Amino acid sequence: MRVTGISPGFVQANLAESIKDPAVKSSIVEKMQRIAIPPEAIARTVAFAIEQPANVDVGDIVVRPTAQD
Repeated sequence: MRVTGISPGFVQANLAESIKDPAVKSSIVEKMQRIAIPPEAIARTVAFAIEQPANVDVGDIVVRPTAQD
């Protein structure tokens, strides 16, 4: 059995829609527009892990924007 843990960083998503505080929401939206990576980056990472030969185990992958602190 192969198991891969994928830890995504800041991804472009609708997270801000659930934030009630306008100041926090505005800050999240601004940062997302500036540095967040597209969801397709995570999809490509999943595909990479799945496409490996049966005798290759990809343990853990962290995928985040280069600008993320």
